[in-house]
Amino acid sequence: MLADPCLRVKSRSKSPNNRLNQLAAAAALAFFIQPTGAAAQEAEAVKAGASDEKTTTLDAINVSSDWLGTGLQTSAKTFPGARTIVDKTEIEQSGATSIGDVMRRIPGVQSTDNSGTAGSAISLNIGVRGLTGRYTPRSTVLLDGIPLAVAPYGQPQLSFAPISLGNIETIDVVRSGGSVRYGPQNVGGVINFRTRDIPTTPGLTADASVRGNFYTTGGGANAQYSTFLGTQMDNGLGVALLYSGMHGRDWREGSDERLNDLQLKWRFELSPTSELYGKFSYYDVTSRTPGGLTVAQYEENPFQNTRPTDYWTGERKAVDIGYLNTFSPNSEFEIRTFYNESNRSSVLINSAGTQLQYQPRNYNTFGIEPHYTQRFTLGPVQQDVTVGYRYIRERGDDNSYNQTIATGAFGPTTTFDNTTDAHAFYLDDRIAWGRWRLTPGLRFEHIESTRYNVSLNQNYETTNNKPLPAVNLSYLASPALTLFTDYSTSFGPVQNLQLNSQSASNPLQPEVAKTFELGARWSSKQLHAEVTAFNMRFDNQILQTPGVVPPTFQNIGATKHQGIETAIDYAFSKDTVLAGLDVYANFTYTKAIQESGPTAGNDVPFYSRITDTMGLRYQKADWTFNFSTTHQSSQYSDLQNTVAEPPDASTGRVPGFRVWDIQADWKIPGWKGSDVTIGINNLFDKRYYTRNVDGNAGRMVGAPRMVYVQGHFVY
Repeated sequence: MLADPCLRVKSRSKSPNNRLNQLAAAAALAFFIQPTGAAAQEAEAVKAGASDEKTTTLDAINVSSDWLGTGLQTSAKTFPGARTIVDKTEIEQSGATSIGDVMRRIPGVQSTDNSGTAGSAISLNIGVRGLTGRYTPRSTVLLDGIPLAVAPYGQPQLSFAPISLGNIETIDVVRSGGSVRYGPQNVGGVINFRTRDIPTTPGLTADASVRGNFYTTGGGANAQYSTFLGTQMDNGLGVALLYSGMHGRDWREGSDERLNDLQLKWRFELSPTSELYGKFSYYDVTSRTPGGLTVAQYEENPFQNTRPTDYWTGERKAVDIGYLNTFSPNSEFEIRTFYNESNRSSVLINSAGTQLQYQPRNYNTFGIEPHYTQRFTLGPVQQDVTVGYRYIRERGDDNSYNQTIATGAFGPTTTFDNTTDAHAFYLDDRIAWGRWRLTPGLRFEHIESTRYNVSLNQNYETTNNKPLPAVNLSYLASPALTLFTDYSTSFGPVQNLQLNSQSASNPLQPEVAKTFELGARWSSKQLHAEVTAFNMRFDNQILQTPGVVPPTFQNIGATKHQGIETAIDYAFSKDTVLAGLDVYANFTYTKAIQESGPTAGNDVPFYSRITDTMGLRYQKADWTFNFSTTHQSSQYSDLQNTVAEPPDASTGRVPGFRVWDIQADWKIPGWKGSDVTIGINNLFDKRYYTRNVDGNAGRMVGAPRMVYVQGHFVY
């Protein structure tokens, strides 16, 4: 995986003098072809703002393979859409124990733990701009640019999310503006988890971290640990070994978890302009899930477990390989291919406590994506035209059977075989003229899916064809200020389980959303600020028809999402009495309203209209102190917006809450890069809960006060 664009032109030799000469030449060439960094972007804006606008310079066309050819990871400052990047330092200073903890701090994003695996390591529950967050079904989620879902088209839900926080270098959230190159399920934007980079220097780069988490209520404790080993060899081969693990118990009784996340990344330079790269990865997790509680059970002991037999488990093996060739400063070709095998299973007891339901599922997914970019210059206008194609092949089976607890006897197995072949073609043109940047584009999806009921010998088929136009526009008003707007069409295809309802009288169509954004971004040495207004209409949503058995789905849902997202970060100057102090805050207001059916006019379930984060960071000598708070307002848990809560706690309004965190970090003198951190999450032990709507419905208590100690040691 390419992390440093200079590596594309760097030639390695054992001779120190040759190496220095080649590095100097590489730096000069990289200036013309590398993705634009912050300084280069400011220079670009200055040039664009000069009186002589006859010459226009776009970002360099060569890009990191992490994003399959968009260069998003280096253009956050001038990106024409709402976007937030959280780096490893920010992740560590947040005190987060999970990806969900980090995501709650990003404008427009909510972590909605309304599933049986809420709070566990096996699933990911992220909602963007009021869209449902249960298993993150509305966003394209990537790991180093590769789809993370076990079946991106057939089962995009991340009930099994094979990634751990310890191996992540950055979390990049594009809430709009990336729909042409990425899909499906890009209604809620694109989320890319980028793993730690391969070193670019010779010699061994190594570090290790260990963290202990101790809950002051509920009695839970667990350990998280990670290690990194990497090097860059003189023969052009760079390698990195990443491992992250976790073992122990969360805050609920019987919430034991274990996970292993192992990745081997490599990169090999073929020539000064071309390279091969790839990654092998393995992930496994087992998580016991206590489930929901009734009102009486919660009031008796919110940390108890009434479902000690329930658990989830999953395993994934994956490989991806890429080839990149920057033929010249004006052309580039890249191709990536990936394959993964995954299985996940759950064991859940029924409401009567008489049967255990087993649901093992198996998947294998293959994908390949080539794309080519060519730059054209016509007078004062410069254009980067990219054409690409992606093919994804999904195969899998869903199985379900019951075991009677009293006798131990197993019932018959129901099996569905699922197949999907999806072809996506995309074309976009980045146009630079003076201070303006315009990018029109089109994505076309052709999807063929089949679901076969083995037991009943029934076949369900669907074919979907969908063009998805989009256009982005930005104006570089100054070296610090970027104004932007964009319009995009996004969609979600018909999924495996929904195919059971496919018929001549019920021809399910893909879900379609149209999003419009308008915003501004300021980025300078001391001040970073952003404001975005958005308006999204989500038509044609596929919803389950209430009260119908077996489950039946129809295109009946439509919702409208509007809001504003703001963020600000100010670092006080070094020559003031407040030197070392950094203050930051973000605020999001979202209004997501149902527009179809008998509940039209009501709020969409499980989102908060108001979320915010505020914090202070103070650095003095070897010490860094962090004090922050996150808040979300109340939310409804059903389409009917029920306020009163019944005794079984299955519905009712979920109260809002605010939690406070504090942290101190000490850099070990004489041991560069190493530090010791101690912190407290939920400092005042605020008691709050979410609500599970699965078969094990009810209240689920949030994390109580947690004290943690972490050591990070660099070799």
